[in-house]
Amino acid sequence: MPANTLDLVTELTLRRATPADLQGVIALLARTAGWLNGLGVRQWPAAGFPAERIEPLIGEGVMYLLDAGDEAGRGPAATIAVDGHADPEFWTAADRPGDALYVHKLAVSRTYSGRGLGEVLLDWAALRAAAHDRPYLRLDCAKDNARLQSYYRKSGFRHVRTVDLPHRASGALFERDASAAIPAALSYRRTPAVPAQRSGHAVQAWRVLDITAHNELIEC
Repeated sequence: MPANTLDLVTELTLRRATPADLQGVIALLARTAGWLNGLGVRQWPAAGFPAERIEPLIGEGVMYLLDAGDEAGRGPAATIAVDGHADPEFWTAADRPGDALYVHKLAVSRTYSGRGLGEVLLDWAALRAAAHDRPYLRLDCAKDNARLQSYYRKSGFRHVRTVDLPHRASGALFERDASAAIPAALSYRRTPAVPAQRSGHAVQAWRVLDITAHNELIEC
């Protein structure tokens, strides 16, 4: 299956976060931060982020989420912020910061872990960068998290360098060519929902999340 598609039992909707989503986004980021810190990864503060760190992202329209629907009752399935803000402690003038969009606050609910949501969102973010004439999609992650760095490499990113600042847990800088996401998107053919039998469960309809269906979010 192409990288920009995803088999899911629950249908997810990619949309911009609204003020009403604030608490759900904060809760998911806090759970993710707690899980990471439990693994010894200091990517984010152990308690997550305060509202004043997330509200501006929602207000600026750069925070997105995968919505599992009200009936799921679990808040967003995943979050990602994509904007033009290059952290000045990491990205210098020589990096041409305006040549990229930047990923922040990428988190996937443990309920949906291992189903490829992160990869799909990164592909979508790359398409968004390309649509805005930015040749690169960039991010930074924990300096000592080899597992996460490997994940980004497998998702098409290359390591630019590591900036080792004593007051920052993050500092491993990665980028990928935004245009690399376009061939996969253009070659994609929609896969219809098909029934799937899961051991010990009733037959459920699998659906496909298609990031190319969200052109209004890619282009605006």
